[in-house]
Amino acid sequence: MKMLQDLFTTDYGLMSVGVIAFTLGMAVFFRVFIKRKMDESAKEAGLK
Repeated sequence: MKMLQDLFTTDYGLMSVGVIAFTLGMAVFFRVFIKRKMDESAKEAGLK
């Protein structure tokens, strides 16, 4: 329980949560972005 208390109440814990959230957000963004580009590329290749 002390670990969770440190995670959400200390400055280094909150920074860790922020970095983890930012990293997960980047992962979701890049997955969607790359998937969209792959679909566009496949669509163009199919039309040619």
